[in-house]
Amino acid sequence: MAHTPELASDDQAITCRVSEPFAQLMTQLPGSIVVTTYQAGKVAAIGWDGRQVTLLMRQFPKPLGMAIRRQSLALATRNEVLLLNNAPLLAGDYLENQPGRYDALYLPRTAYYTGDLNIHDLAYAGDELWVVNTRFSCLCSLSTEHSFIPRWKPPFVSEIVPEDRCHLNGLAVVDDKPKYATALGQTNAAGGWRPTKATGGLILDVQTGQIIARGLCMPHSPRWYNGRLWVLNSGAGELWQIDPKDGSHTVVCALPGYLRGLGFAGPYALLGLCQIREKHIFGGLPVQERNKNLLCAVAAIDLRSGNLVGMLEFTAGCHELYEVQFLPGVRRPMILNLEKDAARQAFTAPDFAYWLRPSSEIRDPKGS
Repeated sequence: MAHTPELASDDQAITCRVSEPFAQLMTQLPGSIVVTTYQAGKVAAIGWDGRQVTLLMRQFPKPLGMAIRRQSLALATRNEVLLLNNAPLLAGDYLENQPGRYDALYLPRTAYYTGDLNIHDLAYAGDELWVVNTRFSCLCSLSTEHSFIPRWKPPFVSEIVPEDRCHLNGLAVVDDKPKYATALGQTNAAGGWRPTKATGGLILDVQTGQIIARGLCMPHSPRWYNGRLWVLNSGAGELWQIDPKDGSHTVVCALPGYLRGLGFAGPYALLGLCQIREKHIFGGLPVQERNKNLLCAVAAIDLRSGNLVGMLEFTAGCHELYEVQFLPGVRRPMILNLEKDAARQAFTAPDFAYWLRPSSEIRDPKGS
């Protein structure tokens, strides 16, 4: 595989390399890619600047699930769910000495302090954000008064308690309603999924409570795309397409990594590959038996053929990914956390926006 020169993020300890086909694909995609790595504590934005693939890494505490809806980006962290919103009027002026470098600027706007729910997937169903509450084995919504509001649990889980009974982790939305969920075991005991992790995975129909597929190896990231159900059979390194009517499946591709994170852009699937460090949880899986060396990478798969198009591979400092999302209409996003002064210097209103920093003129608003 031919590679472009290695790219380094803002954190010099994290490096990556990009295959030439992946770089070529990035010139064609009408957007960018956003990735979470809880192991490295980063949200990564993969973009294109007209010459090469770019990588921005931003620090967040244990970032896992992520959901995108219009101008909003929701992010699950260790103790919070953060809602960030794009301020396009300010994006071009983020760097005063490099105007126009960024075409989106995601600013933190709301934080829900949930406590450590071990939140995995987030998903918008219409305008409502649904949360996969792994610690309490349920789907829930957010609240300004409580840590969470339970909305659904698997029928085999008898009570909502902080025992991670089935490792509920993924959620797919169909027609603006929660529809399919993944779990690592049909168990009703604290941590009961662990002994059978390699064969106990399942997919549930949220609306009926029925199990539509069994026997998966640590499944993650169920997604409904182009009228079809897709899921990562993570422990085998496989992308599956599943028929919800009878649970039958087709293996679209197999990759040298434990898979987590699945997004789509046109005819392409964007998958996250992970190395395996925690042997007591992840040891002895089929993907390890099939591949001597596992990769940490973002891979692009052509869904028309199942072929690998290319990869962005993390070569140092990043070993495990969780979420991969495609950000349409944005080629080079900037994402801010509260550690950055710019997050407190950017002011927006429905019809205008200001930068309030020493070099800015207060009388020069952006917008109408």
